[in-house]
Order: sequence, then structure tokens, then C-alpha cells
Amino acid sequence: MAQPKRRWSKARTHLKRSTWKLENQNLVDCPHCHEKVMQHRVCPNCGYYDGKEVVAQKAENNN
Repeated sequence: MAQPKRRWSKARTHLKRSTWKLENQNLVDCPHCHEKVMQHRVCPNCGYYDGKEVVAQKAENNN
């Protein structure tokens, strides 16, 4: 297996690793219930996606 000719400097290592950061999630408003949801996902609050109900939500019983 090939071996590196020489060691990378700390500055070069840090420059390479500087792009390994996490990005913020891109949240948008659900057009049905106006909650923040991730793009192209079913809304966990109302169960709608692309204007259609995809996941039926359980009705709350208030006795």
C-alpha cells in the first residue's frame, strides 16, 4: 500500500476539515397548518403533503 511522502501540516489539516460543519435544516411553513416542517416531507402535525392528506391523524376525544 502506498505511503505518504511527507506529513500534512496542521494548517493544511484544519483547512481541509473546516468544511465538515453541519448546516441548518431548511424549514418552511406547512401550507395547511402553518407549522415549520422540513421540505418535501409529510407534516407531522397535520399529515398533509402537497395539499393532500397523506397520513390520517387520530381524532382527540375530549370527554
